[in-house]
Amino acid sequence: MKNIKLTQDENLSIRVGYQLLPSDHQKLDLYFSLPDEMGISAKTLTEEQYFHHSIQNHSAYYSDQLHVPLVRSRYISQKKGEQSDYRLNLNLYSYQIRTALDTDIKQTLKLKESKDFYPQAIELAEQTSGLLKKLRRYTPSDEKLRAYFENADNYLSWQVEQSFLKLLSRAPKSSEYSSERNFLFGLCRRENEYREENQYNSQTTLADPNRITNKMRLLQRLIEYGVVFQKKTKNLNSYLNRIVKGTVTAIIMAFVMVLVLNARTNFTEVTIALVGMLGVIYGLREIFKEDITRIIWRRIQKGLPKWRIMYSHSVNKSKVANQTIWLEYISNKDLPLKVDKLFQTRRQQNKQAAQLLHFRSETKVNAKSFLPGYDEIQQQIYFNLTPFIRFLRKGEGRLYALENNKITKQAVERRYQINVVLMHTDKQKQQHIQRFKITLNRSHIINIEAIEVRNSD
Repeated sequence: MKNIKLTQDENLSIRVGYQLLPSDHQKLDLYFSLPDEMGISAKTLTEEQYFHHSIQNHSAYYSDQLHVPLVRSRYISQKKGEQSDYRLNLNLYSYQIRTALDTDIKQTLKLKESKDFYPQAIELAEQTSGLLKKLRRYTPSDEKLRAYFENADNYLSWQVEQSFLKLLSRAPKSSEYSSERNFLFGLCRRENEYREENQYNSQTTLADPNRITNKMRLLQRLIEYGVVFQKKTKNLNSYLNRIVKGTVTAIIMAFVMVLVLNARTNFTEVTIALVGMLGVIYGLREIFKEDITRIIWRRIQKGLPKWRIMYSHSVNKSKVANQTIWLEYISNKDLPLKVDKLFQTRRQQNKQAAQLLHFRSETKVNAKSFLPGYDEIQQQIYFNLTPFIRFLRKGEGRLYALENNKITKQAVERRYQINVVLMHTDKQKQQHIQRFKITLNRSHIINIEAIEVRNSD
C-alpha cells in the first residue's frame, strides 16, 4: 500500500506508519473485527480504557534514505553554521542512524537462509561503521558541545553493539560463514573497547545490567530532543460530558422530588412505611441514574471525535501538527460500503459473529517547511492487542491420529484471528484500502497477512 504500512511491532502489538508533507492533511481509518469469543465489548473494554492504555502515537522528522541519512556529516561539523545549532543537528544525525539500524536489523532477521543472511549483515555492518566514522570525525573542542557529542557517541556505540549481538544470536547456524561471524564479532568488540578507552561508563554502571540499560534509555531520550515532537492530548468532550451528567441528574432529581412530595401527601405522619418508600425511591434513583446517563451519553457522542493531540517542536515550541482521533464500537450498518465489501470476501466459515471497533485519525500539518535535510515527518500509531486476548482460554489442544492401529497425539496451540481493514485517504482524497488477517495466540502474534482484494481466504 502506497505511503502507509501496517507491521508487527512487539509480541502483541502492531504499528501503522505513514509520512506527512508540509501543510499535509491525511486521514486513517482502522476497522477491527473482534470475534465474540474474545469477549470484547463496550462493557468489558471501553474506548477510553483502550485509548489511554493501549494506543500510542509518535511523530518525528523522517528521511526515507535509511542507509545514508539525509542529514549528512557536514551538519554535525562545529565549523558549519551556528554553534547553537550543533546539538539539534547532532541529534538529527544520531536519531537517523538509530532509525536506520533498527529498521535494517529487523529486515535482516527475516532472512532465514545463511547465503542471504550473512552478506546482508556484512553490508549493514560496513554501512554502520561508516556512519559512526563520520560522526566521530567532528569531535568538538568546546566543553559545552563535547558533552552533547559524548552522550550521542556513547549511546550509538552501545546500540550498535547490542543490535549486532542480537543479530548474531538469531543468525542461521552455518560453519561456512565463520569468517563473516568473526567480522561481526569484531565490530562488537571494537565498539566495546572504544567506550572503555573513552571512559564513557563507570565500572559500577557496567557491572549492573539494569543501570547500564537505564542509562542508555536516558541517552536515547536526549538524542530525540528536537527530532521527536512533544505531544499534548486534549479530551474534546469533557465539558459536554459534564453537561449531560448534570442534565440527567437534574431530570431524575425532579422526578424523584415529585414522588417524594406525593408520598408525603399520602402519609400524614412519619411512619416506617414512609421511610421505606423514600428509601426505595432514592435507591431506584441511584440504580437508574448511571445506566440512563451511559445510554444517553453513548448516543450523543456517537460519531464525534474524542481526543486531539497537538505536536510541537521541542526546541522552539512551535506547533507542527495536530491529530484528531475517533474511537468507538460500531454496528455492521455503520460500515462504509468498501469496507463491508472487503469483510464479505472472507470464506463462509470465517464469517463468525464479531464486535466492530473503529479507529479514525485525521492529521493536519501546520508547518509550511521542516528542518534542513528533512522533507517529511513520520506519524506512527502503535496498537497493543493484549486487551483483546485477556479473556481467551489458556493451554493447548490435542490432535489425534490413527497410524497402523496405533493412536498418536500431537500438541496444537489455540490460535485466534482478528481481521483488520485499513483505509487511508490522502490530501487529494485518493483512497487506499487493504484487509489484513492477524493470527495470534495468548503470547504473541504469529502472522500478519495482507489479503488481496480479488481473493478470499
